[in-house]
Amino acid sequence: MSIRNALIALPFVVLAVPAFAQDVAIDTDGDSAYSFAELQAAMPEMTQELFDAMDVNADGLMDADEIVAATESELLVAAE
Repeated sequence: MSIRNALIALPFVVLAVPAFAQDVAIDTDGDSAYSFAELQAAMPEMTQELFDAMDVNADGLMDADEIVAATESELLVAAE
């Protein structure tokens, strides 16, 4: 199963990008970025492989731009 298909199967991943990008419940340390641990806590099916695919600059964190890019490349699916 591809990463894209796995994500589509996750009902809780179907989020509006702006809401996800500003979700303080996920961003537990308040740094305006998401670590693998933060995303995995909110989305238990998140894998390191998927996180790494979305972490374009490979800094170990997902920022708002990377969330948008992941949505545009269909790694994440935005709510309609």
